[in-house]
Amino acid sequence: MQRYLLLILASALVLSSCASNQIYSSSRHTPLHLEAGMLSQGLAFLTPSTVLSKEEDKQTLALLFSDVLATESPNIPRVTLPDTLSAINQSGLAHDYQKMLADYQDTGIFEHRVLYRVGVSVGARYLAQLKLADFDQTTQGRFSAFGLRLFQTKQANIRLFLQIWDSHSGTIVWEGVEELNYAYDTGSERPVSFRTVVEETAKRLIQRLP
Repeated sequence: MQRYLLLILASALVLSSCASNQIYSSSRHTPLHLEAGMLSQGLAFLTPSTVLSKEEDKQTLALLFSDVLATESPNIPRVTLPDTLSAINQSGLAHDYQKMLADYQDTGIFEHRVLYRVGVSVGARYLAQLKLADFDQTTQGRFSAFGLRLFQTKQANIRLFLQIWDSHSGTIVWEGVEELNYAYDTGSERPVSFRTVVEETAKRLIQRLP
């Protein structure tokens, strides 16, 4: 019996070591009015929104996306969310900014007057609005013996929406959505992290920017 158990454990380890990450994604984007080189005028991150109970993840989302942008498109001047918020507060726009975000939740529109002042305060013409539309982590058993789960599939699903606004004209110049499923087989209890799926999704969205 002990020998049989060792054989099962060894087989599970071999299967785990041979397993690879499985990534499935689908995307849709609309260029609208954004052309190559236009983002050289700067891209600042606004506070992301979410339809989920993930309020604590919004700043992490902006941080991760901004870091990926710096790596994938270093030619685009970026203003991180902390720098955006600091500039807004220093310019006395905190109340107007809060109201603008609240109105966006109801209407999907950023008021042009406030949007323009935000762009001026942060020194970037274009403003990036991220929306976390879906995020879920699951575990599925794949291999077990004697009541022990030795091998399992960890999965995470995300749907992320990116909208880029021109603060000068008050128009949406680019938008895209990426849905991604990330899975891998493992004997570990470690789930697919929020960071992993956000970075993978951000890369795909950024690669579609002109």
